[in-house]
Amino acid sequence: MRKAITKEQHRRVAAIHDISCVGRCSLTAVLPLLSAAGIETDVIPTAVLSTHTGGFSGYTYRDLTEDMLPIAEHWSSLGLTFDAIYTGYIGTPEQLTILNQIVCLLKKERTLLFVDPVMADNGTLYKCIQPEYVEEMRKFCRKADIITPNMTEAMFLLGMEYSEGPYQEKLVREILRRLAEFGNDYVILTGVSYDNDRLGAVAYDCAADRYIHAFSSVVNGTFHGAGDVFASILLGALLNGKRVEQALKTAVDFTVSCIVSTKKEGADLRYGLNFEQNIPRLIKNLGLD
Repeated sequence: MRKAITKEQHRRVAAIHDISCVGRCSLTAVLPLLSAAGIETDVIPTAVLSTHTGGFSGYTYRDLTEDMLPIAEHWSSLGLTFDAIYTGYIGTPEQLTILNQIVCLLKKERTLLFVDPVMADNGTLYKCIQPEYVEEMRKFCRKADIITPNMTEAMFLLGMEYSEGPYQEKLVREILRRLAEFGNDYVILTGVSYDNDRLGAVAYDCAADRYIHAFSSVVNGTFHGAGDVFASILLGALLNGKRVEQALKTAVDFTVSCIVSTKKEGADLRYGLNFEQNIPRLIKNLGLD
């Protein structure tokens, strides 16, 4: 793992995701959450959608593939350096090819490559993801320092037949070890449950061959954007010098708090998690108050 970054240091992230203008996911969640964690966040949008695609119809979609590399080239010409490159939803194999070029351009020796391989959930690929995309994402994940797939994405990356939880701990550990063969420093698996009462994430420290767990009580429902919230808080905590154990717990606890707040207010779940009300708690937990 890279050297911990202290609170006194300026931190900068290049976030490469789509923008869902409504729905509190992708960059609409990433940018405010990393900013709340005290991290300057620069963005390369891969596409602009009027809403995310989960539960909405009639949404608009504008592809920004042609803009991705020129943005990165301009940044490079300015001499910008980043503590982390954080990738999320990348819609096509063509964009993944460009993303490889961007990483080569912007990643320095101490830049953390943090990959959330957003492509599937609940046993199926997302609407816009084609099967050949999975192989390209598999290749890209091999470049990462940290990957954060959910259980569905992990099984697609490994070519496994999907099975629903709860899972045997032996299976979860097997999945983590097989993913670790990609060469990452840490593999963090989300959506893990060993019983019907608790849900969370398990991290595998590949060098130390150890497993780190963070669980919380199950809150029933489908919560759009929860993965983006989790991954953003995890990265934010790591860049604030937290150990993986602390960062994992912070991310799980914050995500669950947002889910509980969203259910409590009776909001339309399509519009994502109510993370705004929980930001003061995040700032306190990160020691930034």
